[in-house]
Amino acid sequence: MRWMFETTVRDSVCQIRREGARWLSTAWDGGYRTADAVYNVTVPEGFERTDLDAYRAERLSGAGFAVGPTLLTGVHMEHARCARSGSVSVLATAGLSNPAALPMSAAETADGSDGTASNPADSPDWRPGTVNLIVGVDRALDEGALATLLATAVEAKAATLLDAASVPGTTSDAAIVGCVPSAERASFAGSATEIGAATRVCVRDAIRASLAARYGGDALPTVDGAEYGVVTDQDTEIFKP
Repeated sequence: MRWMFETTVRDSVCQIRREGARWLSTAWDGGYRTADAVYNVTVPEGFERTDLDAYRAERLSGAGFAVGPTLLTGVHMEHARCARSGSVSVLATAGLSNPAALPMSAAETADGSDGTASNPADSPDWRPGTVNLIVGVDRALDEGALATLLATAVEAKAATLLDAASVPGTTSDAAIVGCVPSAERASFAGSATEIGAATRVCVRDAIRASLAARYGGDALPTVDGAEYGVVTDQDTEIFKP
């Protein structure tokens, strides 16, 4: 699908390009950045690299791309899907091999521990499933509105996954949201705005389509059945401020 941000997939790397765009990323080197392109990169099975800056440079150079903000995923780019509504476009890759559940009541775990969620990265053969989102808005947003756009997208991701798989996310989800400083200005990007509403439905539909592409008619992984799933159910202390 064509959208306001040009997409190119090459060597398991998806480039999303818009000259002069401003981005906010939750990746390992995340934050605000002006860049002509951002990327979603499929890592190989058994991926164990920790020198992520060097790895990114190798993969992007190998695909003929310049370095820019990047997300990593275990999902093949053949399962990437896009959705567009108005000025908003979203690309999603969705995998659920490591779902992260958050029960609405705290309880002691079956093994008698205090309920603290285990870290799947402690396993030597851990591989990320990951739900990655790249959101592009053909509007100019200030840093606060761009942060609100990120929150809107993540909220929609959680709602979609709760409906599809009864979890709000995985242990390695990430997102990049971007805008165009030279475009028409928008002051807000929350759920009640045109941009926010478009973001919500695009995130929903892109994730659903990516899940369908990856899993077909098969049942989606559950926390109980996933080798790397976690449940966060420890107790907290409630107090009045």
